[in-house]
Amino acid sequence: MRVYVPLTLSGLAEAHKSGELGAGPLLAYAVTPALREWYVSDDIEELEYAALNRAAQASLRLLAGHPEAPRRRVVVAVDVPDRSATVDPDRGLDQSALGEVRLAGPVPLSKAAAVHVDAVDAAEDVAAAAAALGAADLGDDDAQFTVDGAEDHDLMWFGVQEIPQLLA
Repeated sequence: MRVYVPLTLSGLAEAHKSGELGAGPLLAYAVTPALREWYVSDDIEELEYAALNRAAQASLRLLAGHPEAPRRRVVVAVDVPDRSATVDPDRGLDQSALGEVRLAGPVPLSKAAAVHVDAVDAAEDVAAAAAALGAADLGDDDAQFTVDGAEDHDLMWFGVQEIPQLLA
């Protein structure tokens, strides 16, 4: 199963240094039954793109909580055994939890298939979105517009071997 783990550049640096994506449980996103139902598509590429975007939104939340982190969203695509990713059935209908899975243990960075990161020119919009996230959550339409501005930037694809250059 392909899962998408939201991080920050600082979190990616820690993962690169330790060789694993955290000790677990890890929040990740994948093509779950609820995501399939919400997205109403059978195209696996479209569904995986939707899961990637959900992880990018979670990365933005991480940035909002870590103001010292560089203002670029990071998502690591990892292939894990199906049994290692669990869905919380109580959150299946919760709109904010669509595609959400938990990974119980540490995930070796060697299992990563790719890294998705904002381009440098997205940093200003991502910074504004991270700052506006709290107000958007409270229903502020202008703040939501700012948050949506970050989503106008597609994450770029990088091979795992390119992590050192991303962190330089």
